[in-house]
Amino acid sequence: MKATRYTKETIREIGIQNSEFPTFGIGDTVVVSQLIKEEAIKVAGKKASKDAPKERIQLFEGDVIAIHKNGASSTFTVRKIAAHSIAVERIFPFSSPIVKGIKVLGKGDVRRAKLYYLRKRVGKAAQVKKLVETKAAAASKQQAAAGNAQSE
Repeated sequence: MKATRYTKETIREIGIQNSEFPTFGIGDTVVVSQLIKEEAIKVAGKKASKDAPKERIQLFEGDVIAIHKNGASSTFTVRKIAAHSIAVERIFPFSSPIVKGIKVLGKGDVRRAKLYYLRKRVGKAAQVKKLVETKAAAASKQQAAAGNAQSE
């Protein structure tokens, strides 16, 4: 399934503001909060209520296997392993009104720009190796951030 291409005019019509998502890359584990509209269910013997459709936030957690940078219609693909080793992939546009937030859980240690080869793998072979941050690397990152803050 391909995501519909958004143009700058379409984004202005929908009224989407520039979403400030955290920076993430290929192989990272992310949780995408998406808005789901629920339809009223018709119960036997009763009429369906004509209230406004209910909305809820649903979380989709998985590994980023691809990012397509096409300006306003940029997308990213997230793959998760559901029950009984069934893989589910979703394509999310960055400029979509259904994407409410993105949270990065971990960084992946990958050497490819697209991780489509994971589709052929099963079990632990289909997992992305995680990048482990050492205490020394974390301390040097904090010092660099402190140095940048002082220079500004």
